[in-house]
Amino acid sequence: MFNFNGTAKLEIGNSNLETRKSKIEIGNSELESRCLGLGIRNSEFEIRKTCIKFRFSIFDFRVSKFEFPISSFQFPVSSFVRISAALLLVASLFLPGVILGAQVETVASAPAAAVWVSHGKMEGHLALKFSSAGAFSPDGSLLAVVSDEKLVLMNLRTDGIQKILKPRLPDITDIQIHSANFLSPHLLFMLANGVFHAKGKGKSPTPLLSFEWNTDEDHLEGKVSVVGGKGGYSPARFFPTINYLAIYKDSNFDLWNPLTGQGGRVTIPDLTQIPNLYEISPDGHWLLLAQIQTTSGADPSVVELKTHKFVDQLHGHEGTVMSMAFSRDTQKVVTACEDGKLRIYSVGDWKLLQTLAGHIGTVHRAEFSPNGKWIASAGEDRTVRVWSAEDGTLLQTLEESREPLLDVTFSPDSRFLAASSENEVLTWKRQGGD
Repeated sequence: MFNFNGTAKLEIGNSNLETRKSKIEIGNSELESRCLGLGIRNSEFEIRKTCIKFRFSIFDFRVSKFEFPISSFQFPVSSFVRISAALLLVASLFLPGVILGAQVETVASAPAAAVWVSHGKMEGHLALKFSSAGAFSPDGSLLAVVSDEKLVLMNLRTDGIQKILKPRLPDITDIQIHSANFLSPHLLFMLANGVFHAKGKGKSPTPLLSFEWNTDEDHLEGKVSVVGGKGGYSPARFFPTINYLAIYKDSNFDLWNPLTGQGGRVTIPDLTQIPNLYEISPDGHWLLLAQIQTTSGADPSVVELKTHKFVDQLHGHEGTVMSMAFSRDTQKVVTACEDGKLRIYSVGDWKLLQTLAGHIGTVHRAEFSPNGKWIASAGEDRTVRVWSAEDGTLLQTLEESREPLLDVTFSPDSRFLAASSENEVLTWKRQGGD
């Protein structure tokens, strides 16, 4: 037995116990032991100051001042040992949580791989002679599908028909629409042919016509223009990424922006034959030419537009090149070929980076996704194939089509994929891959 002389003073201040909404949340806990002195002097134990403070965000526990003088209090050593052990146990319940809470890190899980899921189909077609990327509205919510003399706006978010447009032109009937491209959220640029009715002269087929159509009010916006009316021109091509229409004749490319009305001419003196296929880079620095008439070689030629000179070729093709497309950052080019393969080249040095095989028969078109992650290709084998733009890995084969596919394109947000045969348009929606 030990005798304790002196006074032990324990202060624990300001108690306030609040339970709100029957829910106790303990946060930002802080256990501070500021003054803990335990001295043994001549068999005396003196507890001088003990200050324990708990701070919680919702549970606030403060005990009011409490004084407990001890003048002559005796207890066994074993009891003191048990109390000390109890205090250590209480501390151990709080401290590990604080320590562990500071050390534990949240590890983000790997994003889910992209999977393209069928999102519907519709009778009609997209642009079949050039990129149909412009068939998507700028926000990617609508898709303009040509269906005979009508234009159907598919709402991809509701998976229904938003509107059916019926273009009507003065003195022209039997309108055959070839393509429809969004210039703005409410304005479409169309290329079409029809039959012209002239007073006293009967009927005659029109040359290629271009015009703009207001989708909100379903009416002609501005005037109708004739494209290449005098003949001798290459097929007109519209470039959705730069909003320019282009045609070629006698070493000259004439370009026109239907939204701004601006245009210009690019002359390539060494180009003396009509190229049936050509592509302009998004940054306006490069022009690719293929299917040049009277030319036996299959490899596309590269023209630097600032010098108007041929500078290189895209080597390695074993058949007619069916399409060429730049990535949106103008770092790469992908070609689709009659030999059933895709080829990826670097821009500038024009080196062949990868050859992608998988299609059976002709590949009609291939394009990069706007975000640069994927390449989609459409072929005679009625499939769309999605590839990694980084390493060329085949990621998915989409086999819903009943006909050979002539065109494929991504929505501006890379969320949807659309492919077209001559008579049917199919869509897919991406899940994952963000």
